[in-house]
Amino acid sequence: MLDFTSDIAGDAASSRTTAAAPVDDRALLDAYSNAVIDVTERVGPAVVRVETGPKVPNGRERAGLGSGIVISPDGLVLTNSHVVGASKEIRLRDVEGHVGDAQVLGADPDTDLALLRANGVRHLPYAALGNSKTLRRGQLVIAIGNPLGFESTVTAGVVSALGRSIRSVSGRTIEDVIQTDAALNPGNSGGPLVSSNAEVIGINTAIINGAQGICFAVASNTAQFVLAEIIRHGYVRRAYIGVAGQTAPVPRRHAVLAGVENKMGALLMQIEPDGPAAKAGLLPGDVVIRLDGVEINGVDDLIRVLDRDRIGRRLAMDVLRLGRLRAIDIDPIERKPAR
Repeated sequence: MLDFTSDIAGDAASSRTTAAAPVDDRALLDAYSNAVIDVTERVGPAVVRVETGPKVPNGRERAGLGSGIVISPDGLVLTNSHVVGASKEIRLRDVEGHVGDAQVLGADPDTDLALLRANGVRHLPYAALGNSKTLRRGQLVIAIGNPLGFESTVTAGVVSALGRSIRSVSGRTIEDVIQTDAALNPGNSGGPLVSSNAEVIGINTAIINGAQGICFAVASNTAQFVLAEIIRHGYVRRAYIGVAGQTAPVPRRHAVLAGVENKMGALLMQIEPDGPAAKAGLLPGDVVIRLDGVEINGVDDLIRVLDRDRIGRRLAMDVLRLGRLRAIDIDPIERKPAR
C-alpha cells in the first residue's frame, strides 16, 4: 500500500511558500504576449500620426488623418499616398504629443505609398524595413497606428495570405500585397505591419468594408523600391506606350490559327496620337498577347511589364489583328509623373 501523506504535506508547505513569494507578472505572460509587448516597445515610438489639411478647419480643404512610420533618424516617414492626397499642409504628431510640419518628397498612387520628411527634426526614433519575401502564412504580425483617431493602438494577428493583388486608387494593381487578420480601421492607413523581429514588413493600406479580418498591407520590398525611386528621382519611373485598353478573351479559333495558347489578352481601345504605340503602327482593336518575351493575359500584365527597366528599349510585341498574328517593334518612353 502506497502512503502519499508525506508528499501531500510537502506539497502544502510548498504551496504556502509559493503564495508568500512576490508574483512576477512578466513570468506569467506567454510567449505570444511577450512578443507583442517587445515589438510595441521597440517600434511604437517610431509610429506617427499624419494630419493633413489646415490647422483651422475651413470649407475649402478637407482635413484628413492617418498613420506613418519613421524609417530613418533624419525624419523620413513612409505613409499611404491616399492619406496625403493633394494636401498642402501636413503635420506629424509623435507618441509624446509633439507636433511638427512635414513635406511630401514624393508619392506613388500606383502603389499607394508616399514619402514624407519631418521638417526641423532629427534623431527621431525609427524602425527598420524588413524583407517581406521571408514571410510565411500563419506568421505573427502586429499593426500599430491611429484607428479612428485613437493614437498608438496595437492589434495583433497573423499573415493570412501572401502575394495578393488589389486595385490602387489610380486603377493599377498593387502586386505582392500581404493579407492579414490584424484589425485595421480608418486611421490605420500608412501605419506599419511589423514582424515579431520588430521589422516593418508592410505598410497598412486597405480594409474591406463589411468583412471581418480581411486587411491588406503593401509589402516592405515594394516600399523599398518606391523609397529608392523617390529619393533618386522624386517619383517612380515607369515605361509608357500611350494606349488605353481592357482585358478581353482571345477567340479559340484565332489562338489556333496564330499558334498561341493565350486565352486572354490586352485589347487596345484607344491609341494616343504621336505616342510610342501610334508610331509603332498599333491600331484600336489589336490584342496584345506578348511583350518583350513575356506572355500578356490582360491589361494588368501589360502594365506590369512596362517597368523602369524597359524605358528607352526597343521591345518585340506580338499582337492579334483580325485573328492574324503580327510582330511589332515598339519603343516605350518614360511615363510622366502624376501631378
